[in-house]
Formats: sequence, C-alpha cells, structure tokens
Amino acid sequence: MTETAPLGNATRPPLHEQRTPPRRTPPPRPRTFVGVLRGLLRAGRPKQWVKNVLVVAAPAAAGRLFDPHALPRLALVFALFTACAAAVYLINDARDVEADRAHPAKRHRPIAAGQVPVPVAYAVGGALAVLTPAVAAQMASPAVAALLAAYVGMQLAYCVSLKHVLVVDLAVVTTGFLMRAAAGGLALGIPLSRWFLITTGFGALFMVSAKRYSEAVQMAGNAGATRALLTEYTTGYLRFVWQLAAGVAVLGYCLWALEDHHGPHGGLLPWRQLSVVAFILAILRYAVFADRGTAGEPEEVVLRDRALALIALTWLAMYGLAVARW
Repeated sequence: MTETAPLGNATRPPLHEQRTPPRRTPPPRPRTFVGVLRGLLRAGRPKQWVKNVLVVAAPAAAGRLFDPHALPRLALVFALFTACAAAVYLINDARDVEADRAHPAKRHRPIAAGQVPVPVAYAVGGALAVLTPAVAAQMASPAVAALLAAYVGMQLAYCVSLKHVLVVDLAVVTTGFLMRAAAGGLALGIPLSRWFLITTGFGALFMVSAKRYSEAVQMAGNAGATRALLTEYTTGYLRFVWQLAAGVAVLGYCLWALEDHHGPHGGLLPWRQLSVVAFILAILRYAVFADRGTAGEPEEVVLRDRALALIALTWLAMYGLAVARW
C-alpha cells in the first residue's frame, strides 16, 4: 500500500510563489508625434539654456551690448549654442540610456523613459550637430561657425570617452562654458581680455567642480552605478579644485576691475572696483551650497536662492553703471 501526500500539500503552491506573485508589466503607452516632440524638447534640457546667456558676457564687458545690431546677433548666437547643446544632450542620453534607467532621477528623462525612441534621438541630435555650424557660417560668421563645430566635436568626444578621464572631464566641461563666453565676442568682433577669460574659465571650473563634489557626496557608496568616474575622485580632491578655482576667479576679477580701463572711471563712484565686493559675496554664497554638497544643479542654486539672486542683481547694477560710466 503506497502512501499519498495530503491533499492540501499537493494543491498548495510553493511558498516562494505565494509570497512573490508575478507582476504584470503595464503595456507601454503608445507614442504620438506631439509626445515625441515634447520629449525632444525636454531632452534638450530647457533649464540648462540659462548657461547660454554667457554669450552676452564679452559684449557687456566691452560696453558694446547695446550697439546697433548687437542684440539680434547675440540672440542668434544664443539660439545656435542652444541647438548645439541640445544635439549633444540627445546623443549623450541615447548612448547612456541603460545607465540612466538605473539612476533614481535620470530614469525619468524622455529617452530613458521611452518617450523618445533612441534612433530618433540619434537622428535629431546628429542633424542639429551638422546643420547648426552650417547655419552659423551663413548667418553669423565663420569664426562662430568654427567655434560651434569645435564645441560639438569636443562635447561628442566627451560623451564617448573623455568623461571617463580624470581631470580632463573637468577641463572639457569648463571649456564649454568658456566657448559660450567667447562666442559673443567673436560674433561682434570684440577682442577678449585676458582677465575676462581667466575669470570666466576659473569661475566655470569652480561651478563644475562644485557640482562634481556635490554628486560625489550625494552618491557616496553608489556612484559606480551612475557615474563611474566619481568613484575615482575623492571628495577631498574635488573640494580642493573648487576652492582653488574660486580663488583664481576672484583674483582674475580683481585684476580686471583694478586695471586702467582707458583712463579715470568718469562716474559718480568707482563702480568697477566696488563690484569686486558683490562678486566675492556671490562666490562665498555659492560656496555655502558647494560645501554642503547641494550644488549638484547649479542652475537651481542660482535661480532659487534669493540671497544669491539679490547679490547677483547688485553686481549687475554696479557692472552696468561702470560700463555706462555713470
């Protein structure tokens, strides 16, 4: 006589099947033409467009911002740089789609979320990368076109390999900011001051290294899953970089403000020299967020902190008064 297992055990599913019922993956939402367009716009990072305002820096420093035809030409350069940056963002996000899907925040980007197909991102990004310098050559100047082509080439090299090279990644991102600042001067044929370039370059390095420092602090212990290079930088090194860059930027600005700008200041007060105070306060205020490790999104810091915004407006007012010689 054979023994039979109890009926309850024969019909009861294994314990792991009871505890982990199979999950049903919801079907992906059908893509629409309008939805893809919106996704492409979001993938172009509209919040990052504020960086391209740097194209007005050189004309403003030279007092040429309100020359005839200056603003329309600068608006064109702003749009061209925005298109080039969007091309780089699209290609970068298409390449990093799998890594972005593993990131707690980046997985919501349009390409990683599936709103924009990867082939479409490559196609639109490639078209913008090729057409924008060509348009610049026709509508701006050959120098601006060459600068935009160099910017796209450098940023694509960054996406492919340079972002994995220590220190070089910081230099490439910093150079992108410097190219924005130089583009406005090239568009209007304005000679670029050495102190202007030093201040802009090291100011950009300050913000870039503070961003990396904040990312390293926030992703401590998990950085390798999202940005592998952060595991090779130490927070102490990144802190040293942003502190060094801040010091050089302040020194460069002081030398620019104190040098002879074609004779006496000619205004009610020496606004150019006084603007040093506002500039240093802005650096110190931003350093508060860098030190806390909360400067991972520079545009958010600049746009949301009221004290920093007030300091920036004060600096702009002094700077404008100095240029106008009031």
